[in-house]
Amino acid sequence: MSDEAADIPLGGSIAPPSRFVPVTGALSFLDPINRLAGFRAGWIGRIEGVETTTDREETLARLRPLHEAAVKRDFGAERWWRAEQVHGKGVALVPGADTILSGDGLPVVPGVDGLVTLQPGEVLGIYVADCGAIWLADRGTGAVGLLHSGKKGSELGILAEGIGLMTKNFGTRPENVVVVLGPCIRPPHYEIDFAAEIACQAEQAGVGEFHDQGENTACDLREHYSYRIEKGCTGRMLALIVREA
Repeated sequence: MSDEAADIPLGGSIAPPSRFVPVTGALSFLDPINRLAGFRAGWIGRIEGVETTTDREETLARLRPLHEAAVKRDFGAERWWRAEQVHGKGVALVPGADTILSGDGLPVVPGVDGLVTLQPGEVLGIYVADCGAIWLADRGTGAVGLLHSGKKGSELGILAEGIGLMTKNFGTRPENVVVVLGPCIRPPHYEIDFAAEIACQAEQAGVGEFHDQGENTACDLREHYSYRIEKGCTGRMLALIVREA
């Protein structure tokens, strides 16, 4: 790919060619959700040519126009819901949640690491760079969720929190939920196997399907950002999900 994307100004507004920002909804690890009628899941991996720094918000500002163009093109949305991501277990119901302005200029739901919705067309997004993105799709009610679960979130049980919120608000039955864990850091590159903990929590919650292809973000910096391997000077992958109308 060209390094033309590196010339994008911070917070700029462009419509880059699709080759710069593939929303890889067709990736096999998302097939368990994308093969279901009424759901669409996506993943934007590493984008070549975008300068990264240790300043998260500065880097996200550089990624922002590319991510916005991709979400508009492939999900038909101008914006997506974002969690502030504080490494906790809080999950918010959207729309309706309060938001604050993040450092990259986009609104986020404060104090939470996960989002759930029953409303068609409401795109959910989570940023990761070694932590795991967890997609939730309820085949019974049509509800969807997206969670940020690394070491802390997994220890605190954010998966159970998300399923519990869906159960309380939408009548979700865990056996109807398809759960997918995306690429994340794993041993031997990280001493904590939080992916294994997430799998155990999915079993304990009684979800109908749990899928994890075991992809390690630390192993391929051509495809992934890795906070640990790149010592914080890194970007963020963007996980996406929507209940289609």
